Amino acid sequence: MKIEEIQKALSELNLDGWLFYDFHRRDPISQKILSIDNSKIFTRRWYYFIPSKGSPRKLVHSIEPYNLDHLPGEKFIYLAWLQLHNLLREILGNSKKIAMQYSKNNMIPYICVVDGGTLELIRGFGIEVVSSGELVSLFESHLTDEDIESHKKASEVLYSVKDFAFSEISRRINNKESCNEYIIQQLMLDKFRENNMFWDMGPIVSINENNADPHYMPDSEVHSDIKPGDTVMIDLWGKKNQAGSIYADITWMAYAGTEVPENLENIFQITCRARDAALSLLKTRFENQHSVQGWEVDDACRSIINSAGFENNFFHRTGHNIGEEVHGPGVHMDNLETKDERNIIKGSCFSIEPGIYLKGENGFRTEIDVIITNAGKVEVAGEIQSKIIPLFQFF
Repeated sequence: MKIEEIQKALSELNLDGWLFYDFHRRDPISQKILSIDNSKIFTRRWYYFIPSKGSPRKLVHSIEPYNLDHLPGEKFIYLAWLQLHNLLREILGNSKKIAMQYSKNNMIPYICVVDGGTLELIRGFGIEVVSSGELVSLFESHLTDEDIESHKKASEVLYSVKDFAFSEISRRINNKESCNEYIIQQLMLDKFRENNMFWDMGPIVSINENNADPHYMPDSEVHSDIKPGDTVMIDLWGKKNQAGSIYADITWMAYAGTEVPENLENIFQITCRARDAALSLLKTRFENQHSVQGWEVDDACRSIINSAGFENNFFHRTGHNIGEEVHGPGVHMDNLETKDERNIIKGSCFSIEPGIYLKGENGFRTEIDVIITNAGKVEVAGEIQSKIIPLFQFF
């Protein structure tokens, strides 16, 4: 536990403390930051309070009194609900403003874990509750140099699997072998297994009008054949199958032919310019040691697509935080679905993935993973796609 670092951050944010609370493992953020042992039985409410000054305090139920023994601080044990309320008030001391896993107006859903009843209880003590969002970025989603290397290793595998998939599509079409979205997806998963990767679902392999659905997923029953003249999108994500490893997540596009039609390339180039605008903003801010928030990156990217007349065809955020989960609780590049006003920190990773989706026709997306190193350098893991790949020309 980085108690002193957390207390320093609390002081800088003018907070009196950070209250962790969980019931039946509802809060994965608390579990990770506090290194909770999930092999133990957790059926009762527990609380862990880190004040900005002084020693932490923990409150546990009498039937599970040992669950937080690995954490420093004085232990309080409750049984009856009135005792719980009284002891909770006591461990919070003279606090006036504390952080919890909460986000005003549910602006950052990843942070909104604490239930409304618990918020009412704490506020009933005369204590103001604010979001722990900035703290979560610092102490849950922050990546060490070793974590960043883990991400890069995963990225290397994804790029090799992407190349294999495009090559296999070209080979199968040219040899008149069966080729559809599902076959290619399953062959990609075979490569994941060969490279000791872990994934939660996917990858996405789609063509033409299926590309217009950002979360289209082929399966054994619903899929399309891949033929000459088709536009192909591949979105793949995964991490090394090791404890603590970090995900990578990329999207690339290709055309089943020798020359990409101009109308397709023109739309794809808009997404590339949008991606590059977001990346340019990040590099400029970090090079000049100026802060940048997630919503600003979204605005920089989205403005390019909006100005090209596709405002209604880019209907998801620009990017998401990446960590041990492919969609982590850190800063998202978002001013559409939410407004993420958290500062992007050193030691973080996230996607930039603008898209243009034309329902019933086609869809276009480019996706890169941006790394902010612990030295404050902006990097991209892997190659950045500049044009749609003409498969028959390169494979």
